[in-house]
Amino acid sequence: MSQELMKGNEAVVLGALLAGCRSYFGYPITPASEIAETAAKLFPKFGGTFLQAESEVAAINMVYGAASTGQRTMTASSSPGISLKMEGISYCAGSELPCVVVDIMRGGPGLGNIGPEQSDYNQMVKGGGHGNYRMPVLAPNGAQEMCDLTMLAFELADKYRNPVALIADGFIGQMMEPVNVPDPVRTLPEKPWAVKATGESRDCLISSIHLNHNELEAHIEHLYEKYAEIEKNETRYEEYRLDDAEYVTVAYGIVSRVLMTAIDQARAAGIKVGMLRPITLWPFPVKELDRLSRQAKGMLVAECSKGMLVDDVKLAIECRLPVQLYARNGGNIPSAQELYDAILKLTKIVG
Repeated sequence: MSQELMKGNEAVVLGALLAGCRSYFGYPITPASEIAETAAKLFPKFGGTFLQAESEVAAINMVYGAASTGQRTMTASSSPGISLKMEGISYCAGSELPCVVVDIMRGGPGLGNIGPEQSDYNQMVKGGGHGNYRMPVLAPNGAQEMCDLTMLAFELADKYRNPVALIADGFIGQMMEPVNVPDPVRTLPEKPWAVKATGESRDCLISSIHLNHNELEAHIEHLYEKYAEIEKNETRYEEYRLDDAEYVTVAYGIVSRVLMTAIDQARAAGIKVGMLRPITLWPFPVKELDRLSRQAKGMLVAECSKGMLVDDVKLAIECRLPVQLYARNGGNIPSAQELYDAILKLTKIVG
């Protein structure tokens, strides 16, 4: 296995190509632009297609068209660009089209700034488009996972015929780390439902419209049966020093990396604290958090958004424990000292 030094954004493109993705449609936006730049260089070399669309709206609809032919396809953007894609993502979900959408999050609302944030959590995890739909949301915390989870995203998209999102704060997208290059996917799944340029697919109709009320309701029930299977089979998380933890912290992305240092400092001071890092933000690790809440005295949620992740933690544990929030915004990342102080504060509050 070879190893290469690359940015998280570049690792996304590597993972996509290794997964058999051969078309990319997008529009450059900081801090996600390296994804488009790298795709522009590499996709044609591997017999693929790179197209810079005239807008984010156009890009997601091109993804819709490519996905309907059965091709592994993707797009990427950053927060305001993702907002523009939301209608198309909803169309893909309603049409059960597998595709991958990457969001390298920046500060908001509005144009905000290009600093790293996690403020797209609700937009991506709760289904920012209209209608009743869900999509798996993967949250890497380094360049290696940017590659590996992109590959997983394509696998899940095809397995469940559903859009899959990969979201990372701008820090993870921009940071440069060594990446162990995985083996490429050799065989892609058959897609008998896809549209082909032959008469055999004349009966294949890709659409998200169901004018009859009962037909749409039945379609939604079908979608939610699929989502139940995703919740059952695809929840992923990482545990850090939780075996004897009296205090549980929760974080993802770059915040989880910093929090590990704070936890090590707290452990050295005799505080029994650990971390649960959701790798899938949806499906959320509800059962694991529920279990941990029955052994812990209190919880701390650290995030670069104004209290979005913390809401899902409280729901998961049914508010049976005190849950403290430590949040930074505007492109600021909490320091290890800040998070250590937040852990100390939690121990004083709950005892």
